[in-house]
Amino acid sequence: METDSAAVIRRWSRHPRTVGLARAQLREALAGWGLIEIEDAALVAVSELVTNAVQHARVSSGREIETRYLREGDGVRIEVHDAADMWPEKQAPDADAEHGRGLALVAALANRWGVSERVGVGKSVWAVLTTSSGDGDWDGS
Repeated sequence: METDSAAVIRRWSRHPRTVGLARAQLREALAGWGLIEIEDAALVAVSELVTNAVQHARVSSGREIETRYLREGDGVRIEVHDAADMWPEKQAPDADAEHGRGLALVAALANRWGVSERVGVGKSVWAVLTTSSGDGDWDGS
């Protein structure tokens, strides 16, 4: 795990327990940055993003998921990197569906969110949450 005053970076195995571990690490970072005000929303967002990577990033053995928590002004940028080429798509909300609501939830909680290319294979799915209000704008870059 890499850490400094403005960033926390960690690689994880693609395993369901990773979600809880990533949440705990984000909770600790937010406390250290004095951003407890956005903790609940940020923990839900990271849960959804890491869960998506664990469930859908079907890649060869040895490829890991990487989380990056970056202090950004009055908030945090949460990035989840994986080696899968397929980009996620926000689904239309369906109250009866058991799956497919994660990115809609992230969009509702975040000031901005999107998917970006990364160095090497795969992508980065990210969300920015701040203490100031936002509207969940999508940025596909």
